[in-house]
Amino acid sequence: MERQAETRRLDDFQLRTGDALIVVDVQNDFLPGGKLAVTAGDEVVPALNEYQRRFVSRGLPIFATRDWHPTDHCSFTQRGGRWPAHCVAGTPGAEFAAGLLLPAAAVVISKATLPEAEAYSAFAGGDLAQRLRRAGVGRLFVGGLATDYCVLETVRDGLAEGFAVVLLVDAVRAVSADDGARAVAQMSALGAGLACLGEAR
Repeated sequence: MERQAETRRLDDFQLRTGDALIVVDVQNDFLPGGKLAVTAGDEVVPALNEYQRRFVSRGLPIFATRDWHPTDHCSFTQRGGRWPAHCVAGTPGAEFAAGLLLPAAAVVISKATLPEAEAYSAFAGGDLAQRLRRAGVGRLFVGGLATDYCVLETVRDGLAEGFAVVLLVDAVRAVSADDGARAVAQMSALGAGLACLGEAR
């Protein structure tokens, strides 16, 4: 039976050494006007900036993922995939949102970089889990785009890798509102905590 999801304020989680923030795919092509726009995707940016400020102030690491596709990626409709061409490596659409204030020390994780390999999760096809463990990370706070795809898969894989995971519900947006709600319920049922900023401090 699916447990009731409860959203708590970030302060209730008491950020500490061993925590890391993962900012998922906040790229121009996923924002309004982009090639694969998420409705209101730009609304995650102010919240993520506040989360980043808090992590930076405590000396905690930030990881930022990005789709970094070749021109002939298998997910593109011209290759028989389900999505229009988007986030092609080196193009403006693949750049992080201009308003996203990533700190200089943020670690950028590029994914789905090979023509024949899809990668929704930040953990897919790379060494993110190993890098997190080497950094002494045990708990992940995850926000970004989109709730029902790359955020969901990143949270799912983070839990499967043995990390505690907290979904930042005020810093995610979904391709489909209904699918987004189902994704949040699924992440909660899998064991993810749910957090929001509450009053900024």
